[in-house]
Order: sequence, then structure tokens, then C-alpha cells
Amino acid sequence: MRTRATIALTTALLATLAACSSSSDDKADTPNSSPTMAAKTPTTTPTPPDAIELERVADTYVNLYFGGDAKGAYAFLSKRCRTKADPATYAATAQQATKDYGPDHPATDVHATVSGDMGRVSYKVKGLPKFDQQGQPWTVEGGAWKYDAC
Repeated sequence: MRTRATIALTTALLATLAACSSSSDDKADTPNSSPTMAAKTPTTTPTPPDAIELERVADTYVNLYFGGDAKGAYAFLSKRCRTKADPATYAATAQQATKDYGPDHPATDVHATVSGDMGRVSYKVKGLPKFDQQGQPWTVEGGAWKYDAC
């Protein structure tokens, strides 16, 4: 916000100084660059992730978890969940799941609802109904969805 105010103030100051200067030389009246362009530069506000993105992320997480990629799955945990599950313990749990059930258990029927930075995902785990989820909590951190069911 300060940066935009500083740019706007600087632009206004330069425009005022240019208007106050006088010269009989036509080149002096034409500035080499347009200082007002800096104020018109559009800024983009990041759009929070939506339900479709949450469904995609949850599907990826399930594939990584049951596929034995504990490091990849761990990256999807929220900060809160990472404080409760150290990487080594989490890796051992994910590797055991792969040993016990095999790697071919993608998420199916994935549906998400979103309210602000919080989301809930429901899905089935192919061939493993005991791992099906209803309203699994997720949260947005750093502009990305993170698993928050810990």
C-alpha cells in the first residue's frame, strides 16, 4: 500500500514539475517517458484457491500417500499438522500403508466445498472403503490448499 502511495505521490510531483517548467523549445514540452504510466500499472490480487483446485489437490495427496511418496504427501500437510507429525514418523506410516494395501488406490468421487480459506473434501479411496472421507478439513496456507485433518 505504501509503495502505491509513494508511486502516486511521485507521479503527481513529477507532473506538477513538468507543468511548471517553461521553455520555447518544443522538445522540452514533451517528456521522454510518461510518469503517469507507473500509476496505471495494474496490480493483481491473488485469487484464493477454489473447490475445483481443492479436489485436484486432495486427489494428488491420496495418490502420493498410497503410492508410497511420503515426502510428497508430507508437503501437503498444514503447518499445524506438521507440528504433530514429524517427517520420519509420517514417512513410516505412509510406507506401511503402501505395503499393506498397495499403490493403486486413487481417490474417486471427490467433492469439495469451500468457505474462505477453509475447505472440506469428501472422497472414496478405490478398493479401501475404510479410508473413505466425509468432510475432511483442508486450509489455505501461502495460497495453496493444505491437509488439516490432524
